Amino acid sequence: MKMHGELDKVYDTLRELEKAEGVKIDLLLCCGDFQAVRNENDLQCLNVKPRFREMKSFWKYYSGQAVAPYPTIFIGGNHEASNYLWELYYGGWAAPNIYFLGFAGVVKFGNIRVGGLSGIYKQQHYHLGHYERPPYNENTIRSVYHVRHYDVLKLMHVKEPLDIFMSHDWPLGITEYGNWQKLIREKRFFEEEVNKRTLGSEPAARLLNKLKPPYWFSAHLHCKFPAVIQHGEGGPTTKFLALDKCLPRRGFLQVIDIPSGPGPHEIQYDEEWLAITRKFNNVFPLTRMPFTMLDEQVDTQDDLQWVRNKLNARGAKPIDFVQTAASYDPSCQASNPSITVHCRNPQTESFLQLLNLLYLLDSSNSYGVSRNESSSQTGQALDSDDIELPDDEDDPADDDD
Repeated sequence: MKMHGELDKVYDTLRELEKAEGVKIDLLLCCGDFQAVRNENDLQCLNVKPRFREMKSFWKYYSGQAVAPYPTIFIGGNHEASNYLWELYYGGWAAPNIYFLGFAGVVKFGNIRVGGLSGIYKQQHYHLGHYERPPYNENTIRSVYHVRHYDVLKLMHVKEPLDIFMSHDWPLGITEYGNWQKLIREKRFFEEEVNKRTLGSEPAARLLNKLKPPYWFSAHLHCKFPAVIQHGEGGPTTKFLALDKCLPRRGFLQVIDIPSGPGPHEIQYDEEWLAITRKFNNVFPLTRMPFTMLDEQVDTQDDLQWVRNKLNARGAKPIDFVQTAASYDPSCQASNPSITVHCRNPQTESFLQLLNLLYLLDSSNSYGVSRNESSSQTGQALDSDDIELPDDEDDPADDDD
């Protein structure tokens, strides 16, 4: 589903559904445009026309005035408080019981593995690093949520089966596996893209073909669309579902029963994903320099064993939620927002300390990141010879609305 900041409405709808249908909801998944807006400063980092910017209801859950009644996992879309999500690049609690999966990530909920990729695909930024820093300008407020090759590459290294995958974009070509005729009757402006097979994200399609999860959920295009993908003759199938935004009489919510073990029904770190994060962090691209990897597969077995030993000693529950900004107060007169700068989130700092990794998210070097700082990182790091620099591409202005 797409939240668009309407947490109160969505949670109220789920409560009513539980009563009417006699079911119990264990987990809520949101496929982007969550809008974790804490205050007026965050609103300025939301790529929405100023006249449409609204505080909505996330601030209540961030401040503790309200508590999410269901564990909630979300990814980022193209209308987010990008400054806050950048604080939690690796994932973390955006509010109590509300978990951001990160720019890319995998977690466990009980014995269900949930993976996801935040943002939308734009070719001109795909091979660049994450160079955007708050305060954002007219260009970086858009490019900050564009999917990067680095994050997709890490997900391509997931080998253990996933149960659910989330993307904001639809995978390229997904309409071929569902009732595309009905889709273009309802959304006429999709017809050309559907016919030319340009609707959707190419990196998401590659991940779909590689990961082959039983369920794949998306959003972004403001309509409901189901499809079933058969991966080769006799191969596994993926049930795809895209949902609409949270509006009356729109298909924004779907309840799905996925068999799982008895619990505990709580969000936990995923060993394989931590190992991949640990392996790739030392080549984290943080500038406008183009980046891609020569070798598609890198051995993470040593890191996996290291992570397993670490989690066996400390447990697999994520680090606790920490507030890093003042919450919106509706009783106070609106003030002029201050200039937004990067904040080091204690959750992210603790996560990196857990994995013995450097904190790099506030790097401001426009050409490169110094790797000469001391680090306690162990295990074999990636070699810089594995990195290939493709030709830089034009950066035309784009419209993500």
